[in-house]
Parts: sequence; structure tokens; C-alpha cells
Amino acid sequence: MSVSARYGSLAGIGFMLLGIFLFSANDALGKWILATFSVGQMLLIRGIAALLVLSPFIYREGWMSFASAPRPGLQLLRLFLSTCEVVMFFWAVSYLPLADTVTYYLAGPIYVTALSALFLGEKVGWRRWTAVIVGFIGVLIALKPSAATFSLPALIALLGSIAYAFLMVVTRYLRGTPDVVMATGQIVTTLAFGAATASFGWISPSFIDVVLMAWLGVIATMALMCINRSLKLAPASVVVPYQYTLIVWAAIFGYFVFGDRIQTHTLIGAAIIVASGLYIFWREQRIGAGKQAVVNPP
Repeated sequence: MSVSARYGSLAGIGFMLLGIFLFSANDALGKWILATFSVGQMLLIRGIAALLVLSPFIYREGWMSFASAPRPGLQLLRLFLSTCEVVMFFWAVSYLPLADTVTYYLAGPIYVTALSALFLGEKVGWRRWTAVIVGFIGVLIALKPSAATFSLPALIALLGSIAYAFLMVVTRYLRGTPDVVMATGQIVTTLAFGAATASFGWISPSFIDVVLMAWLGVIATMALMCINRSLKLAPASVVVPYQYTLIVWAAIFGYFVFGDRIQTHTLIGAAIIVASGLYIFWREQRIGAGKQAVVNPP
């Protein structure tokens, strides 16, 4: 490896770690805000701020990129799935420990492997199918579905992770769509959801509350830019595994900010999910499939 490639890989890893930390901070701040305000109210202010941050990029992209986006029907389905997974994540995290909710979402790339075989006709060998099954067992361990422990928020988090997986599959169909167009659509639809539901249980926020909710949109945009930059500076095989540090930060923020203690079954399930996801990613890289199961938390 040349010196420039080595430094590029180190820079890519640094941007990936920074992006994941920012996403984790975004999730923790969102959970803290949701102790007082509704999901709709938070998404409304968050969406406005994110749209303002993206406005220079939207202007540079031009209206024609939006008007000529391929396959409008799939674009709408993607936006619907995106809004569902974001709403379900924040709905679930307002009730569940942060690490629990993140654990369910970490299984998204595992579901993608199965869905790609079913809906995209991609060839998935027995090794990856085995990893998918093992990963799903990890989800069941983390979920601990018994009459005593199963809850509606846990089901919402699970459904949100499935919606996230479908979102990634649909996104594969729309690879030709510019990144700015995709990101803008997602922000607009979550903002629209917030506008439609914010009046239910509206609580007048202070100036500081508005700043914090707006900061959510800024942090999320910065995190996404860091991850995109990471993937441009270094090969996906080098940087993508570092995305699983998300569960580490979720446990740290959960413990020090909210006093959450990660349960043993959640820790075991998360370890199985991460191991399965890393194996699937390694296997895909080895067979040259060129897939990037990139985790972009809400």
C-alpha cells in the first residue's frame, strides 16, 4: 500500500468514526428531546433546519435533477419507507433504551441480504443464508419475545428496522438518482409528517428547545457528509465495519445520559447481529459482489 493510500484509509476511518459518533449523538439528543416533545413536533423543526443546511446543495443541483428523477413510483415508495423508519425509530427510542433500539436497526443490512435474494434476484450462497439465519436469531435474543418482556415499542423498533431494510433494497433500484435529490426527498417527507402531526400534543418550546431540535437536523446532515466522505477516501471494505461502533456509542450515551443499563440478552443479541453482519459484508467483498451495506441511522 502506498503512503497516499495509507493516509487515505486512515482519513476514511477517521471520517467514518466521526460520522457514527455524530449519528449516535443525534439519536441521544433526539431521545432526550422526546421526553418532553412529540415525534411530530421534533421532526418538523429538525426537518426545517436540515432543509436550510441542504439548500445550497439543492440550488447547485438544479430543479431538473428533481424533475427528471428516474422511476417516480419507486421514488415515492422509497420516501414512504424512509419516513416510516425514521418515525418508528424515534417513536421506539422514546420508550426503549437507546442501545436496544439501535440493536434492532443494526440488523437492517442482514435483512437486505435476504430481501435482495427474494426481490432483486441476487445470488446468495448457503454461507450468507446461514449468516442471515444466525443474525435473525440474534434479533430474537435481543428482542426476548415472551409474554413478560415483549412490548409495543420493541415491535415498533423491529418493524422500523424492516422498513429500513426495504428502504435500502429500493435504493439499489435507484442508484442513478443524485444523492442530493434522495436526501432532500427524505427530509421533505419527514418534515411533512412533522407538519401534519405536530399540532397533536403541541408544547410551546423555549428558544433553547428550538435550537436543540434544529441542531438535530444539522448533526444528521454533518454525519451523512462524514460517512459519504469516508467512502470516497477509502475502500468500503476498510471503513464499513467501523459503522458497528454505533452500538458502543449507544451503550455509552444510554448509560451516562439516561442511566440505562444494557441487558445481558441485548448485549448477546447485538454481538451475534454484528458478527453476522460483518461476515456477510466480508463474504460479499470476497466474492466481488460490490455491495455496500452502509448503515445510515436516522
